[in-house]
Amino acid sequence: MLTERATVVADAAIAVLGEGGSRALTHRAVDRRAGLPTGSTSNVARTRAALLTLTIARFIDLNTEAFGLIADQAPTRPAELARLLAEATHALVVSDRTRMIARYELAMEALRRPELRRELNRAGDSVRHSTRAVLVAAGSTQPDRHSRQLNALIDGLVFHASVDAQPLMSVEELTAAYGEFLDGMLS
Repeated sequence: MLTERATVVADAAIAVLGEGGSRALTHRAVDRRAGLPTGSTSNVARTRAALLTLTIARFIDLNTEAFGLIADQAPTRPAELARLLAEATHALVVSDRTRMIARYELAMEALRRPELRRELNRAGDSVRHSTRAVLVAAGSTQPDRHSRQLNALIDGLVFHASVDAQPLMSVEELTAAYGEFLDGMLS
């Protein structure tokens, strides 16, 4: 869990990344975005690497919160789970699109920086753990394999909707897509 100031800085860094890309991410840009005095971001994360690591830590908190909500509802029927996943996917792209784009910016940066790759993998682990738990509750006989497959589907749908100019699928269309996928997986 991040401190309040670190959360403000990380949220501003996510906004800068999502709106301006990796090159736009500077301590000064984060200070401006957060409405903080110049130098504040540097007090929280001294280097660019530290700022990126802090941003990934915020992703871990946000992912744990978002997917934890689905796990808390403990859907046991594929149709229930499909609807919850559809609503979560839709929300990620509609209200958190900038955050999703920032995530992809971080992923590209992490390709060249192994220390960030480790942190980003840790962020993914939190989601994979939640997905696995939900699939166990829904009756998966191979939750490790199934959670990898489901996370790949989620990532693909979110990526496509975040970066493509095509209209986003509706919650109903997403529910049908997840339902068909889960029916095949869990039958």
